[in-house]
Amino acid sequence: MPEPTASFWVIKVLTTAMGEALSDFLVTRFDPVPTVLTTAVLFTAVLAAQLRADRYRPWLYWGTVSMVGVFGTMVADVTHVALGVPYLVSTPVFLAALVAVFVLWRRIEGTVDVHTITSTRRQLFYWAAVITTFAMGTSAGDLAASTLHLGFLSGGLVFTAAMLIVVLARAGTVLGPVSGFWTAYVLTRPVGASFADYVAVPRGRGGLDIGTGLVSAVLVIAIAFAVAWTTTQRAGSIGAASSR
Repeated sequence: MPEPTASFWVIKVLTTAMGEALSDFLVTRFDPVPTVLTTAVLFTAVLAAQLRADRYRPWLYWGTVSMVGVFGTMVADVTHVALGVPYLVSTPVFLAALVAVFVLWRRIEGTVDVHTITSTRRQLFYWAAVITTFAMGTSAGDLAASTLHLGFLSGGLVFTAAMLIVVLARAGTVLGPVSGFWTAYVLTRPVGASFADYVAVPRGRGGLDIGTGLVSAVLVIAIAFAVAWTTTQRAGSIGAASSR
């Protein structure tokens, strides 16, 4: 995976926002059942390619994260809409699942540090955690916006404030690098999803009514530009280092 620099976090938030908007667009424009199944197949294929990669490949990695964004959102939405599970129930259940992934990962591998992901098994643990964070983050965002009646904008601001607290805690060494990374990683999901919903949904639901289709398209383009820029920067840094 890439080094968690500032550009990493920018792209991560963009993928969470895109996943929310594109998932809503697809399931409201097409039959939800085949749409979710097709997305699951595409996600599985992209993840399989990522697991076979011999090194970090920017387009493949961020393509996989983007697919997690879409599929993870669908999993959370199906749990609530199709199965009727309240957000007050699904959010702690997804949180418990995430804790279980971390506990098992730590017990078997001895660490959950992303810098140590050097084997297929550790990749599997990593992506299991990523998928669960997306599902839990989606439920948490909807819990804040709908069940707690904060609305999308206020909910997004609350989660953004929580992320700022994590950054300050990390800067003050209150949080370690591993716990700080994963706490921030979890929070990026409701941050991106809340603001995407605020821009996309109708005014009657507290949004700006830009539309999920347009928001999805803009975010896909933004992600592509960001990945292209970071890839170019990384190639330039490697080239400069090798010429010394």
